[in-house]
Amino acid sequence: MMRLGLSSYTFTWAVGVPGSEPYNPLTVFRLMEKAESMGISLVQIADNLPLENMPEEELGMLCEFAEGKGINIEMGGKGLTPDHAMKCLKTAEKIGSPILRMVIDANNFHPDIQEITAIIRELIPEFRSRCIRLAIENHDRLKAREFEKIIQGVGSEWIGICLDSVNSMGAGEGFEQVSEILMPYTINLHIKDFTIRRLSHKMGIIIEGAPAGKGFLNIPSLVERVEKHGKCSSAILELWTPPEPDIESTINKENKWAEESIKYLMNLIKEN
Repeated sequence: MMRLGLSSYTFTWAVGVPGSEPYNPLTVFRLMEKAESMGISLVQIADNLPLENMPEEELGMLCEFAEGKGINIEMGGKGLTPDHAMKCLKTAEKIGSPILRMVIDANNFHPDIQEITAIIRELIPEFRSRCIRLAIENHDRLKAREFEKIIQGVGSEWIGICLDSVNSMGAGEGFEQVSEILMPYTINLHIKDFTIRRLSHKMGIIIEGAPAGKGFLNIPSLVERVEKHGKCSSAILELWTPPEPDIESTINKENKWAEESIKYLMNLIKEN
């Protein structure tokens, strides 16, 4: 059974987007408080709030804070270089995360399939010894078949996919195609609803986020299909909230979308 969770990418604007930083950015501690207020006991903290850079003492305080509120933490990182992946993995172990969700690429790091596979193979003993699974997120650069090739090339139960419902459109692939290929390997799910509309001149389209249940994503079918495979332990809400004229209004909109989305998803994803 999957658990429903929030993410630091549920509140991307509140955390801070370069060029549109809020006066009082959302911290990991306030993110926990948001989760508690919504009745959510799982939070995925990703690379926009990088825990691997947090001082040891503060990380310990975060774990105590989360434990006091009955919240579990999943670790997210970006940049699958051997050194950075190990840094993130060690942090995941410290916070008791059962997975490490990773985006492969980072600044000046765009490895090919062969290099990615080699890096992951070297890391498998480290993941196995810590009982943590690597969840590779489908992102813009690679096609679904390339992610499948990585998973099959590695051939380990400790490696799977973090399936995001919109990212692969940046690689020119629709979600139905992507999900058919990657769902059998999915161990972590990012639920991100979206809309598609034509520009006023009709020559082009815009893909934007939407509250869960208000867009084009067939979430009930998605949840049902993922659960049938029996490998995915968590479904994390992410939002692509289109900005308002000012950052305060944008953050207010983001909060409303998060609350609306969680209410909708709670009716679909029920924990035992």
